[in-house]
Amino acid sequence: MMMKVWKWYQSCLSHHPLKTQVISSGVLWGVGDIAAQYITHSTTRNRLQLSHDKAEDFKVNWKRVAITSTFGFAFVGPVGHFWYENLDKFIKLKLLLSANSARFVAAKVAMDGLIFGPLDLLVFFTYMGFSTGKNAEQVKEDLKRDFIPALILEGGVWPIVQVANFRYVPVRYQLLYVNIFCLLDSAFLSWVEQQKDAAWKQWLTSFTSFKDR
Repeated sequence: MMMKVWKWYQSCLSHHPLKTQVISSGVLWGVGDIAAQYITHSTTRNRLQLSHDKAEDFKVNWKRVAITSTFGFAFVGPVGHFWYENLDKFIKLKLLLSANSARFVAAKVAMDGLIFGPLDLLVFFTYMGFSTGKNAEQVKEDLKRDFIPALILEGGVWPIVQVANFRYVPVRYQLLYVNIFCLLDSAFLSWVEQQKDAAWKQWLTSFTSFKDR
């Protein structure tokens, strides 16, 4: 069964690479948001020490799933598709680095972390704010609250993920590899956005506030 699905995916990727990445990104980000909602529901119940009788049953917020999934369809899929393909070409043709060499992998990880990573977070939190009816000032405040904590936490994970990706995964399948981890990433970002003014966010953002003084 799994082999049939894999072969079907390979066929779709060969004949319709952009469409395949757009659809898979949208689906994975939607699933990730459902996971984030469940995690938030469970942690809230445990934090408040509610019994199963008093706690409300978990219900999926399908409007939020649709909003998050649209982000995967409209941004992660198309932008990620062209980013990873052109990043590989740029490193080889412009920087003239040998494929799979240590400098080649390091350059790709650095550019991915310094350019695409922050851009992805900025677009995600801005989009989520406006799509839920917030005004520009509210979105700005949300960015101040969420962007730095997410960037710090993701900065400790994604470089490791991408080293393995750029070193061992063929370019053709690097987007699939990233999309699989985007399932976890979408759950994480959705969870961060739902945490509002959590104490751990205030602790992380306090470092940047201290520097500004």
